[in-house]
Amino acid sequence: MDTLAVPPVSAVKLPGHRRSRGHCDVFTSPAVVRFMLDKAGYTSDRNLSAVRVLEPSCGDGEFLVEIANRLQESARRFDFDAETVFNINVRAYEIDPLKVRLCQERLQSLGIDTAADTIVVEDFLHAPQSMVDIVVGNPPYIRYEHIPKDILKFCRDNFETFHYRCDLYVPFFEKSLSMLAPGGRHCFICSNRWLRNEYGRKLRKLVAQHYQLRSLINLERAKAFLSDVLAYPAITVIDADRCRETFVYSDCAEAESLAELKAISKKVPEDADWSAMFNVREADPCLSTIESQGFKIGVGVATGADSVFISPQLPQLVEPSLILPGINARDLRGNELKWQGEFLLNPYNPDGSLLDLAAYPKAEAYLSAYRERLSSRHVAQKAPDRWYKTIDRINPQLRSQPKILLPDISGNTYIFVDEGEYYPLHNIYYVVGNSPTDLKILAAFLMSDFVREQLAAVTNQMNGGFVRWQSQHLRKLKIPNLKELEDGDIQEILKYYELKDAAKINAKITAIMNSLCR
Repeated sequence: MDTLAVPPVSAVKLPGHRRSRGHCDVFTSPAVVRFMLDKAGYTSDRNLSAVRVLEPSCGDGEFLVEIANRLQESARRFDFDAETVFNINVRAYEIDPLKVRLCQERLQSLGIDTAADTIVVEDFLHAPQSMVDIVVGNPPYIRYEHIPKDILKFCRDNFETFHYRCDLYVPFFEKSLSMLAPGGRHCFICSNRWLRNEYGRKLRKLVAQHYQLRSLINLERAKAFLSDVLAYPAITVIDADRCRETFVYSDCAEAESLAELKAISKKVPEDADWSAMFNVREADPCLSTIESQGFKIGVGVATGADSVFISPQLPQLVEPSLILPGINARDLRGNELKWQGEFLLNPYNPDGSLLDLAAYPKAEAYLSAYRERLSSRHVAQKAPDRWYKTIDRINPQLRSQPKILLPDISGNTYIFVDEGEYYPLHNIYYVVGNSPTDLKILAAFLMSDFVREQLAAVTNQMNGGFVRWQSQHLRKLKIPNLKELEDGDIQEILKYYELKDAAKINAKITAIMNSLCR
């Protein structure tokens, strides 16, 4: 492995958020800017007189100032006029005219007066396209729910990668990548969520199939964020030309230093699933997935109207045969299972067909009181005569099955196995299958650092460092074949599981894994 030189963490001020004019500004430190321009190949030891550069969201000009510094140094070496070349070959966009003015003043202090079309007050997504050699910058972060409706429509209509609940930086990627000339290079620092989340799937596929991922520097565990930072950053370097089968991956796993990141060669992803690049256990031959061992992963029921279908008062309002005790994430806090007494109304017959409400007068009266609201749901509008159906069909047999319960986002160190008392609600993921003993052994493995490190690698951490237990990620975890474990190890794990001793469980599983995967 090679050593990748980067600034020490003390010199790095990673992105922070500030809201301005409805636009989310993200600031990049000069140390990171210098590092990124080095990775992009815009260095003063080159003749930069013909290198075309784009900065799609320049803010107050941190990247442009460093570009100007490097261009001036290159001009001294190769004898050309830096100001003229800057105005011909550098283009930047920014929606805030006040920031553009500040940027122009900073450049003037370096002896560069910018032309009218060098730094443009315009939304880059609406700007005309022209080919460039280097794209570099820090695109705006605006979550889907905060994007104005007119911009949402524009993005949906004009960008193929604008998918699901997309962040605004995704179309910035797509458009700026499309502007790379042959031999061009793209270097962004932004949230790493697109690398793993569903909303980044189409962007990942675009990069995998049409460009060359050259380098990925994951800064998620740098712990060098401003207090209001919500996005874990990563630096991506992407080439216009596809010419290699590997890329360089670096992960800042140390909290105090970015000075010696290890550069690891990894296989370039071929489609939208990039999880293998993060999970070091992906190709381990002594491990297999949870589902390949006979377990089934599922998610709790979505009703489309929880306040109607889920309530502690249901036993007094509808027929007892129609209700199931439901469990949700609130019942599993602080390593304790404390059922809050909520019930789920099941509007289905045992064969999965919808109930005839005429046979259940109490349920008919209860649901009819909410008919207008229930009928307005998308699931009901598709079938108006089935206005009281839930989004997901309810299978009462699931309640009686032993199951592992996994809250979507949880700080618990202990994972519970329900012996068959509760029905999982929509913020609970569950695992069923095999024997109750097998489920407890699996639950113990899910509690271990061995699995938690995998989960942290294939998911985005939430605030507080919590990972998400979601089915798409659970299916990617790798564990040893539980049926091949030694009887003594199984009994010891079960003993510690019943004692809720997470530390001893972790120590035991660590010892097992050290023995199996040497």
